[in-house]
Amino acid sequence: MSSWLADKAPLLFEDLLLPESVCNNLQHTSLQANPPHLLLSGPAGVGKTAAWRLLARQVLGPTWEARTHILQARDLARSSGAMGKFEEFLRPEGSGSGDTLAGRTSLDAFDHNFSSSAADTPAPAGKECSHDTGQRAPVSRLIVIEDADYLGTIRQSYLRRMMEVSSGSARFIFTAHTPSRIIEALRSRTQHIRLPKIPRQDIERRLNEIIGEEHLAPVRGIIGDISHVSSGNVRKAIFITELLAVRDLLGERKNLQNLLAATSLREVQHVLEEALRTRVHDWRWEKEGNKNKRVLKGAMGVLDQLMSENNLEPEEIVTHFHHVLTEGRLHLGEEVLAEILLALSVCDVALHRSMQGRIELERFLFQVAEIGQRMEVAKAS
Repeated sequence: MSSWLADKAPLLFEDLLLPESVCNNLQHTSLQANPPHLLLSGPAGVGKTAAWRLLARQVLGPTWEARTHILQARDLARSSGAMGKFEEFLRPEGSGSGDTLAGRTSLDAFDHNFSSSAADTPAPAGKECSHDTGQRAPVSRLIVIEDADYLGTIRQSYLRRMMEVSSGSARFIFTAHTPSRIIEALRSRTQHIRLPKIPRQDIERRLNEIIGEEHLAPVRGIIGDISHVSSGNVRKAIFITELLAVRDLLGERKNLQNLLAATSLREVQHVLEEALRTRVHDWRWEKEGNKNKRVLKGAMGVLDQLMSENNLEPEEIVTHFHHVLTEGRLHLGEEVLAEILLALSVCDVALHRSMQGRIELERFLFQVAEIGQRMEVAKAS
């Protein structure tokens, strides 16, 4: 059984939960005879992936999936041989070859009905592009780099040169949460479309549509609760609703509270609290069978467990730290909070330059411990 995120994905530009002006901009861009390279930016869960998939379907026609090449930049970040993998993606015949993915043409460029494995979805703009009538299409393939703000400056510079030299028959689409991390030389070669945070009422309306399609009868108020806790992230809202529906838990609002409690920021808050008490490393002896084992506790012990059990990346931990700090869960004074947030921003920048994410997080927690000791936060609390 496929997920609602796939089954309920928008088929038309007008189905996106975005302002009409943004939807019209996406549609107009996809219908251009010579569409530009694109940069789609916005918060998590607003529809960046859904938007580029609709653009790809419209620009390339029913056979778009066979001619769309996708790279997740997060998978390259701090991985061994990242540059080699990046070059392998862009130069399938090898780094020494003059053949590039962007420079390749495709027979499908002459006829969008060439492939027998065409998609059965409608044209997102309501009509196919005019070059489906037999004229050669200007774009034969799309190269999508998701989370391009994780590429780093070296790979972005490499990409810029390729876009200049060999992208006559291909177009690049970049998605990014923080477009300022995209180098200016790359941004200047793209059309930038910003996707704003989704209003709560639009998410609630979409969830009610899905509930109706699935013939479910949730308790009154729970859909509004889900829309509220999703904070503009429609992907998160749909996922939570499906999870509760599959487990038959939409009948009581407290079930949502229990779910959130199990996946809340309490552990992240505990990490910061331990660091503020200067307990970054707290080694203890614990009984394991017939032996005593030295176990790491304190802030780093909790952090290691949190990252392992929830399969979290260091960047995601930074995001959770920021939420805990800005939501006032720790009840810190403004001066203390400002210093910790400054240290967190330095950590965030360092994570994108380092392959050792745990070390950067450890450095941040020692800074928090120093702030807590200097300002006597533990005594005050």
